[in-house]
Amino acid sequence: MSPQVDEETPLLPPQKRETQRTPLPWFQFTLVLFLQLAEPLTSQVISPFLPQLVRDIGITHGDETKVGHYVGLLSSLFFLTQAMTVLHWSRISDKVGRRPVILTGLFGLSVSMYCFGLSRTFWGLVLSRCINGALNGNVGVIKSILAEMTDTTNIAQAYAYMPIAWSSGGALGPMIGGTLARPADQFPEIFGHSEFLKKYPYFLPCAVPATFSAIAWLVLYLFLKETVQSPKLSLPRLFRRRKQTNAVKSASSDATTDFATNDITTEIPDNEKPVSFRKLLNRRVLVAAGNYASLSLVDIMFRAIQPLYYSTPVELGGLGLPPATIGNLLSIFGLLNGIIQVFFFAKLHDNWGSKKTFTLGVVSALPIFACFPVMTYLVKASGDVTPLTWVFVALQNLFGLSITFSYGAVFIYIAAASPNRASLGATNGLSQMSVSVCRAIGPAASNSLFSLSLRYHYLGGFMVYYVLLFIAVLSLVAASMLPRQVWT
Repeated sequence: MSPQVDEETPLLPPQKRETQRTPLPWFQFTLVLFLQLAEPLTSQVISPFLPQLVRDIGITHGDETKVGHYVGLLSSLFFLTQAMTVLHWSRISDKVGRRPVILTGLFGLSVSMYCFGLSRTFWGLVLSRCINGALNGNVGVIKSILAEMTDTTNIAQAYAYMPIAWSSGGALGPMIGGTLARPADQFPEIFGHSEFLKKYPYFLPCAVPATFSAIAWLVLYLFLKETVQSPKLSLPRLFRRRKQTNAVKSASSDATTDFATNDITTEIPDNEKPVSFRKLLNRRVLVAAGNYASLSLVDIMFRAIQPLYYSTPVELGGLGLPPATIGNLLSIFGLLNGIIQVFFFAKLHDNWGSKKTFTLGVVSALPIFACFPVMTYLVKASGDVTPLTWVFVALQNLFGLSITFSYGAVFIYIAAASPNRASLGATNGLSQMSVSVCRAIGPAASNSLFSLSLRYHYLGGFMVYYVLLFIAVLSLVAASMLPRQVWT
């Protein structure tokens, strides 16, 4: 039945007004990007020299087969200790505010990196990495700050800029570590007379991110504004609450008692208080956190196995690339990743929505893992890396760029899943805890499967890729549980 038309019906249909995007608070947002740069710098700077450092401290006693074991252990320690503490730091930030927790995290990063550069024993390295992970709860807190300084119109734009910090740190960290490690040997005319740098040959590359974290601490202390509107347990207020409680107990006047009690117990409405941990474990939070964890597992397994595959000799089915070429490929990927995220994520998210954007990245894992056996077939058939093989290397990295789109989308789901604004830190902390567990397990699991597949020739040497494809399919099943429209 056609709608009724009369002389009052407008000739043109009413046009939908586009939602006007709220401008980002650029100065504060830039401070958050500056803060986020500290973690990829400190985590990536050790990667070029960590195997040689393990050899130098003598823990392997000259057995090269043990180097990978100890390198993997040191790499996982950060994520293991972070998994044990990040939820607590995030929940604390809901009560005392974001600034104190962030400043504590930066202090921990700085001190632990100085200690790492000064360590001459394996247990010294272990202790410094544990301090690094245990004191650093900034990953979850940063996401809470972003959610609090944005709204639904500009949160996608904010997350589009976040990979700038990670990409910059991912490119600069290995460059600093590779260039400044053992400076007395690499630059004898400049550092050859320094007995300190001869005694501690890895202090200089560690000191750069440590000093950066110290500078970031000072900058954020001076300029970063608190995004929690009224922290519930700042230290002065905590002491006042204790005094008021004692006053209630010792007061003889009913009026005084009523006044003090009301001042303590009616400060904050229940719906504005952080919820209990049991209430935090609702379906929304579990679905959002579970998808973040599954995405991180798929991503970290790819990032771990990619350089290992590139460096594996051609006769074993790898590409046999030298470290310099592998480093260049990873650096190019890091730079392209940041550029593409800045220019395309917000537009893609506005047109597709959060669920389709997230699913795009997860689906990309299927061709990524499928490229490995195809490249193996090509190099074994020709005995060398052919131009067609490089085409598949480029395709694999191109699909790898789209995985990062999923992170911005799932962060939006996590922010929306929080029971209330006061529980935002706890929600991000719970999500980050699950991710840290996956990032601690993923590299060891994928690399071990890779070695077993080659050693025992399971499923033609391709067992690891079947397992990775199966995990990617499970991640797609988890993605189907996300709602089409983000929760309100």
